[in-house]
This record gives sequence, C-alpha cells and structure tokens, in this order.
Amino acid sequence: MIKWALRKAIGKFEREWKYDASYMRGLIDASPRAAWLFSRAAALGQFRRDVPIEPWFAAGITAVRHEDCGPCAQLGVAMAERAGVSPAVLRAVLADNPDAMPQDVALAWRFTRATLAHDAAADEYRQAIVQRWGQRGLVSLAFAITASRIYPTVKYALGHGKACTRVVVGGTPVTFDHGQVPAPAGVAVRTT
Repeated sequence: MIKWALRKAIGKFEREWKYDASYMRGLIDASPRAAWLFSRAAALGQFRRDVPIEPWFAAGITAVRHEDCGPCAQLGVAMAERAGVSPAVLRAVLADNPDAMPQDVALAWRFTRATLAHDAAADEYRQAIVQRWGQRGLVSLAFAITASRIYPTVKYALGHGKACTRVVVGGTPVTFDHGQVPAPAGVAVRTT
C-alpha cells in the first residue's frame, strides 16, 4: 500500500513539473521506508521565514547548480517562476552575474557560493544576512542550500544523473557554466 501511495505521489509530481523522477521509483522499489525518509529530509527545503522569495530561490538554484547540470536546476527554475521570481533575476543567477541581481539576491548568491566553497567570506555575508533578515532568514537560506543539494546528490549516487539539459527561463534557454564554485587555493575541484 505504501509503495502505491508513494508511486502515485511521484507520478503526480512528474506530471505537474514535467520532471523525470524515475530515480525515486528505484528508491521506492529498494525500500519504501528509505523513500519516505528521503522525502522527509528533503522537506526541510520548504522552510522559508523572514527572507524574501527571490533571495531564497537564488540560494537554492545556486546550490543545485553546484550538483547538477540540468534537470534538477530546471526544476528549481520552474518552481521559482511559478512562485513569481522574475525571469531577469533567474537569468542573472544562472549567469553568475551579481551586477544584474537585486542587492538582496546578490547577497544570497554570494553567501551560497562562499558557503559551497568553504570560503571565509561566508562569515561576512552571514553577518549581513542576519542583520537584514535575522536568524530565521539565515536558517531559511541554509536549508534552501542543503535541500537543493540532496536531490541531485541522491540521483547521481543512484546512477540517474547522467543527462545534461538546457535550462530554460521564461521560454528562453540560458547558457551557464553548471555552477562550478571556485575552490580555495590548493583544493582540487570536482567536475560534473
């Protein structure tokens, strides 16, 4: 019964978002409990308090790009568009162009990139975030970063992360570098 309910939910998700979640079906077949626990862990990405929608999505999209070369990034963009995030903002985030981003979006983008690179600059951005949006805003961004990485990481680990696709914003494909974050000096960078 639980497998049926989980598969039904996955099917609905795929239809709604035009997203191939076949890796989730494999997870359900292997262990319905594992699939349920995965969905619970990933749910932390729904937490958003005290931070505006555009910086929150910018953090998540920046983080997912670090792990994924298309389908998961496209899903994040589609969700952001449906939530009302401006296509211009999404294009700026995907193009790594902070000069074209609103100030609060650029702050979230810089914080995310510094966090992913384990760069000390994250401390300065974190302080600015707490000053601007408070501790719950910081937690919201931290969860957006973390949850965005869960999906493609599990997908790749299960052998389903081999397809790169174009990311489309507002009906127009966007070219980008797949979100590779420069590593601190002396640290090797993983390639996708």
